[in-house]
Amino acid sequence: MQQEADNVSGIDEFLAQDAGKDLLRFAAIGSIDDGKSTLIGRLLHDSKNIYEDQIDAIRELSRGSDESSEIDFSLVTDGLKAEREQKITIDVAYRYFSTPRRRFIIADTPGHEQYTRNMATGTSTADLSIILIDARHGVLPETKRHAFISSLLGVSHLLVAVNKMDMVAYEQNVYDGIREDFIEFLRKLRIADVRFVPISALKGDNVVDRSGNMPWYQGEPLLEILESVYIAGDRNLIDLRFPVQFALRPHQDFRGYCGQVASGIIRAGDEVTVLPSMQQTRIKSIVSYDGELDAAAPPMSIAVTLQDEIDVSRGDMIVHRHNSPRIERRFEAMVVWMSEQPMDPKKPYFMKHTTQLTRVRIDEVRYRVDVDTLNRIEAVPLKLNEIGRVAFTSTRPIFYD
Repeated sequence: MQQEADNVSGIDEFLAQDAGKDLLRFAAIGSIDDGKSTLIGRLLHDSKNIYEDQIDAIRELSRGSDESSEIDFSLVTDGLKAEREQKITIDVAYRYFSTPRRRFIIADTPGHEQYTRNMATGTSTADLSIILIDARHGVLPETKRHAFISSLLGVSHLLVAVNKMDMVAYEQNVYDGIREDFIEFLRKLRIADVRFVPISALKGDNVVDRSGNMPWYQGEPLLEILESVYIAGDRNLIDLRFPVQFALRPHQDFRGYCGQVASGIIRAGDEVTVLPSMQQTRIKSIVSYDGELDAAAPPMSIAVTLQDEIDVSRGDMIVHRHNSPRIERRFEAMVVWMSEQPMDPKKPYFMKHTTQLTRVRIDEVRYRVDVDTLNRIEAVPLKLNEIGRVAFTSTRPIFYD
């Protein structure tokens, strides 16, 4: 009995320590066959985040009929049968792992142009993107497309991993040439933090441990960069934006409005405005699963009660008085077109905006973007995977900063 109690205590202590680490969400992006899935498999393996039975199963799949073949680390995340047969990533695969310094959620995204929409979905919640470049081929159009989409989605940190350095004899001049070429392109994007690291995902060079094959590289290996990148400053703690997901009324004495704090800090007693009605009130209380709170910050999920009985529904937004976003029915946005059917300006569409779903009309395609040069080109309706600036009119007001 004592041993069982000690085991439970040890588990509780481990879970408490793990929960206390901050969380970094990152996506592995880049062109097809640049080694994204292999990198993630190698990262999980070398950081001791794969169980022995999983390693044995992957080794068996890797071997096939060839007893001498090396373990194929891409099989760690390529879970679909079609992915394993074609040796490409199709769906977005998510994996969780942790180190003594940080917790991580990885999104392994497809590199093929056909699956760009899956890549955009996987990157949409990321704090950081690892963009892989094959050292043999350099910067490709899909490399630029993925970097551009990351910047559009507001990803603040980009880690450029020049992979397959073992295939170019670990030559520094190859790495330096790719670095200079890509930096020239990245200057046109709004990404605040860009870092480079030369790696071999297949051999493990500079993934978890520093490589002896590239003594000319004086920086940190990839995992150390992931552990140390500072993301706390990315959160906006000034402008309160609380989209209401639903009203909660378990009994007559309680009416709360639930949602996730998107930005800013909300406190009991704050003077707030409800959009789009512009009704004003105060925060009476803040409630979470663990009980009542004095304050909440992003990305906490909470319920708030209001001092006054006013009409609040799904899709409304609670903000601080005198600090509102723009409220418009006509607006412009950069669009990554994800449908196999070309954009039809005569057709109404639905737009998901925070917690509301609203109809929108396409007024005009202002321009399309050439992802290779980022130049603006002829304004025609967008096709699959094309990117452009579009003017819309919505049936409900849209809130944006």
